[in-house]
Amino acid sequence: MNGHRTFILPIEPNAPEPSVVQQAADVLRTGGLVAFPTETVYGLGANALDPAAVGRIFEAKGRPSTNPLIVHVCDEQLLQQVVADWPALAVKLAQRFWPGPLTLVVPKNPAIPDIVTGGGPTVAVRMPAHPVALALIRECRMPLAAPSANRSSELSPTTAEHVWKGLEGRIDLILDAGPTQSGIESTVLDLTTDPPTLLRPGPLGIAEIEALIGPIQKRLDTLRTGPLPSPGLMERHYAPKTPVELFSSRTALDERAIELVAAGQTVKKVLLGGSDHSASVMPTNHDHYAARLFAELHYLDSLWLNRILIEMPPDTDEWLAVRDRLTRAAATGS
Repeated sequence: MNGHRTFILPIEPNAPEPSVVQQAADVLRTGGLVAFPTETVYGLGANALDPAAVGRIFEAKGRPSTNPLIVHVCDEQLLQQVVADWPALAVKLAQRFWPGPLTLVVPKNPAIPDIVTGGGPTVAVRMPAHPVALALIRECRMPLAAPSANRSSELSPTTAEHVWKGLEGRIDLILDAGPTQSGIESTVLDLTTDPPTLLRPGPLGIAEIEALIGPIQKRLDTLRTGPLPSPGLMERHYAPKTPVELFSSRTALDERAIELVAAGQTVKKVLLGGSDHSASVMPTNHDHYAARLFAELHYLDSLWLNRILIEMPPDTDEWLAVRDRLTRAAATGS
């Protein structure tokens, strides 16, 4: 797919121009690939009902065929084309949190090709909250399979520029609506287990979910048998090209930085709060940290450093999504 020409179209984030949305929808109707903004990160969309179009997503990203995709919808009519069963819990969660950064895993409709679900019997589905994403789905009138618009296992994109750097020449069109809001991918909840299982932490926290439906179980391990029910379960994911090391204390991080610099290595420290002029200082609020995380890592990756050293945030539920992304970014597996 290299050598394919990729176009970028600016679009108003809150009042997307119908003519621009129409152009993007036409690309999708003909089996093409369109990167578009959601409230979480930029997604790479294709017609979820067309296995050939979905196959182009896997080709463009270099994505393993066993790693399933999230399907995006805009209303109940499209939802019915995606799911075989919509349990009472799903109704309750969708009424409260959709549109929004919550993905629900439920039994799939036979109309959804196996390539979308990695061959599994369930499908991950959500309704994005971004006006551009919703306008695009409404215009093309098809559910869109849309993982993050980046090369597989690499940093997720929160701007159109990030998409361009990773996928230029591999996809047809990028809708540029500026930076995304949440900065990390959606929360994924598996409703086929009792109680429901958190598969991927995200912007919607555990406390908010449990306040509505009661206790859920956390399963953040990557050792599963059979098809994966959700994206975000690969051991190494969200990773910059620069090696990442994580530290539970600032003292240990500082000692490691001194050791590496003394050995002639170029390093950058990422700290939670503080005022160290030699480091990237991140917000102490978990939502603000998450919103800035991938953009900061994209920037640090552009510096051609030998190492990125990161202080881990607190081990609490509200920091769960950030810690998950950092842990996978630092993993050495595939």
